[in-house]
Amino acid sequence: MAITATQSKNLNIHSVKQGDITWIDIPAPSIAEMKWLEERYPFHSLDLDGCLSRVQLPKLDEYDTYLFLVLHFPIFSKQSRITLRAEVDTFVGADYVVTVHTGVLKPLVKLFHDCQQSDVVRQEVLGRSSGYLLYRILDTLVDYCFPILRKVIQNVDLIEERIFEEREREVVKEISVIRRDIISYRRIVRPQLEVLEEKEYPFLKVDPDVYFGDLADHMRRILVELEDVREVMASLADAFNSFASHHTNEVVRVLTIIATIMLPLSVVSGLYGMNVRLPLASSGYAFAGVLGAMALIATVMLIFFRLRRWI
Repeated sequence: MAITATQSKNLNIHSVKQGDITWIDIPAPSIAEMKWLEERYPFHSLDLDGCLSRVQLPKLDEYDTYLFLVLHFPIFSKQSRITLRAEVDTFVGADYVVTVHTGVLKPLVKLFHDCQQSDVVRQEVLGRSSGYLLYRILDTLVDYCFPILRKVIQNVDLIEERIFEEREREVVKEISVIRRDIISYRRIVRPQLEVLEEKEYPFLKVDPDVYFGDLADHMRRILVELEDVREVMASLADAFNSFASHHTNEVVRVLTIIATIMLPLSVVSGLYGMNVRLPLASSGYAFAGVLGAMALIATVMLIFFRLRRWI
């Protein structure tokens, strides 16, 4: 029989039960919820205080009758376009699992809701042991990492297509955002591996090599993929920098050629702009003659640059 109600109108505590196994879920906890847990379970006060802390490193603390896990999972922020971390604190005993989180991890919320609403799902997820329930929770959250990873890879592919476009400022900004996102994602995933390493916990009643080893393999795969896309982004950034540098050099070269051609023309026009007597200054063809001389000088210089293969 399942229990699918809040424990109190004043507490944000939900539970679901199948057989001897109970899953208690506490989204957006406060001191009142931690006090409720302290009164009913043998949890260490430091662990309960840690559930209210926003800054905790991933870890696994082992006690005589329960385990306390702190894990981080990625969520993508559309506002900052950066992958942020969402913490999940989990207490696991022989016949219970308690999850404490902020409520932003949709897969975890959905899994709990499905267990509440469906007898089939509840039997499948809670019908074996607390260790298997823990595995299903973590497996759901780890699987949620892959769509975010695919989004990162898609962004890298888009940058690869846009890298030769002329909108340099936009591409530079996009490269910086994606590289920051990859670094943020790696910081979330990398510390989880030590926590998910295979260890023996008899009261969980699951084979750690089969279940938690599988989770660790998934996290390693994500980390390898992130390493690959980081190298790709580094290569794309180098390629773009080379392209931008080449483009800048081309612009400077053209401007230098124009300035070099204009220099003698400026000298000629400057001389005939002086208030002194110059050859042909009194002739009616002086203006045309000066223009012809300037055109001849420019043509000769262009031919010279062409022969030298500067243009």
